[in-house]
Amino acid sequence: MSEGEGGIGKVPAAIASLLIPGLGQLLQRRPWIALVMIVLAVILWIIRMGWVIHLWSCLDAAIYRRRD
Repeated sequence: MSEGEGGIGKVPAAIASLLIPGLGQLLQRRPWIALVMIVLAVILWIIRMGWVIHLWSCLDAAIYRRRD
């Protein structure tokens, strides 16, 4: 479940991303994708489609596999 050096498990990251899009990616030490998700969430919530980013962020954090 854990990602190794300084990483966080997939389940906590997915839960964090469900609450705040991009937070799970930040916890997994992926700042660029986290920034993209945060910006997209803000833009899409303006037109009431932010739930798409919430789900994408959650799924991305849950299935992310670190390349070694």
